[in-house]
Amino acid sequence: MLRTLEPELMREPEQAQAYAEADFSETDERFVQRFGQLAGPDFAGEIVDLGCGPGNIALRLVQAFPRCTVTGVDGSDAMLAIARKRAAALPPDAAFRIRFVETMLPTAVLGRHSAEAVVSNSLLHHLHDPSVLWLTLRQVAVRRAPVLIVDLRRPETEAGARRLVDACAQAAPEVLRKDFYNSLLAAFEVDEVKGQLQSAGLPGLEVQAVGDRHLEVCDRMPG
Repeated sequence: MLRTLEPELMREPEQAQAYAEADFSETDERFVQRFGQLAGPDFAGEIVDLGCGPGNIALRLVQAFPRCTVTGVDGSDAMLAIARKRAAALPPDAAFRIRFVETMLPTAVLGRHSAEAVVSNSLLHHLHDPSVLWLTLRQVAVRRAPVLIVDLRRPETEAGARRLVDACAQAAPEVLRKDFYNSLLAAFEVDEVKGQLQSAGLPGLEVQAVGDRHLEVCDRMPG
C-alpha cells in the first residue's frame, strides 16, 4: 500500500482536545521507560521533544528525570495551549524545568547542538517531507546524545488499517478514529525509515518494528 499524506498539523481545537483526552498512558509510560534504558535513570540535561502535541511525553519526562529540562516543540497552537495548561498544574520544580515552543521544522529557534537528548513520539507520519525531522535532529543534538523516536508503522493494506482502528480505538470518538486511520495510511515502513536515515547521514541509528503498529528509531547520535 502506498503512503497517503495527511495534514501536517492538528490545528482544530476539536482534534487537539480529542487527542489530549485519549488514553495513551500505556504507550506513553513505555516510551519514558525506554528512554530511561537508553539515557540512564539519572539523566541530566536538556531533552528536546519534537512534535510534542499536548505534552504527553514531555510532562512525563520532566517528572521522571528531576535533573533534566524539557523543551517541547510543535507547530499547532491548539496542541500547545493544552500542553501549557497541563504544565502549569505541575509541582513548581517540574513546571520550572519545562517549556513549549511553537515552530515548524526545521527551525532556527532551537540552539545548534544544544540538546543532550532528542525524542519524538508520533510526529514522523505527519511530515510531508520526513527529511526535516532528521535535519533537525542533526542540528540540535550533541554528539552521543540519546535519541528515541517512536511512530506508527504503515500496514500492508487499508483493510489492515481498519482492523487496527477497530482493535485499538473501538470506543474512541469518531474524530479520533478517523485521525488514527489517516495516520496509519500516512505512516512509513521500517525499510523506508532506514532509507531516510541513510540519506540523512544517520545510518548508525537503529530502526525496528515494535508491536503490531509501531516502529522505533533509537541509539546515540554519531560523532
